[in-house]
Amino acid sequence: MLRDITIGQYYNGKSFVHSLDPRCKIIALAVMMVLIFTAHGVVDYAFVTVLTCLFIALSRVPLSYIVKGMKPVWLIVVFTAIINIFMGSGEEVIFKAWVLSVTKEALFSAFGMMLRVILLVTVSTLLTLTTSPMVLTSGIERLLKPLEKIKFPSHEVAMMMSIALRFIPTLTEEAEKIMKAQAARGNDIEGGGFLKKVKGMIPLFVPLFVSAFRRADELAMAMECRCYQGGSNRTAFKRLEYKKCDTVAFLFMLTVVIITVIYRMVGFLL
Repeated sequence: MLRDITIGQYYNGKSFVHSLDPRCKIIALAVMMVLIFTAHGVVDYAFVTVLTCLFIALSRVPLSYIVKGMKPVWLIVVFTAIINIFMGSGEEVIFKAWVLSVTKEALFSAFGMMLRVILLVTVSTLLTLTTSPMVLTSGIERLLKPLEKIKFPSHEVAMMMSIALRFIPTLTEEAEKIMKAQAARGNDIEGGGFLKKVKGMIPLFVPLFVSAFRRADELAMAMECRCYQGGSNRTAFKRLEYKKCDTVAFLFMLTVVIITVIYRMVGFLL
């Protein structure tokens, strides 16, 4: 399962989404998150699903690669659905047993929450799959730069986010090695029931945390030895520039926002 984690990995390609400026992709991701969180009807869910599928097609990332990245979050998706099914309220009861009851409204709410989690993970994964960590850092820093007027450390925040994303695949690979080493010593992590799996993961987390802190210490020492110092005086190896494709993407997302606002205003008035 650990090798299926795709968040933080970069898929090398030459698609339309790959060529976009990272600031444009971050803004588009923020717009998509707002649309997904505020969706509350069949038309809204269908609209954001079609948009997500369009972005997947434009990114040219294999669908099997994205589906593989969803495997680690299926447990969260199923747990969210179960909670919404049995804890939701409604008038039209479909099934009732003892104190548990399932209503039509609760089923629709559970479906909506499942779809939201899946779409959120998909669009977030697309950002990291189509943007290299260094370019993503530059984009985040440029977007946060106006906040420097109120003493906000935009460069430091962008650097921390980039390092966190960069080390997800590294820590995943490290966890894979630890699991294989412990399996060779007779520790069966994936076998048995749920409680046994949880107990089997404890010997994995301890050396993984030790390795993560050791890598963080080595990285901090390497940056200090090279006299690294962030700030406004630093120059970028690759300067970010808006292109025609970014203008097209901005106009498209603006059109999507306008259509969504008009549709919801009309629905509210009716």
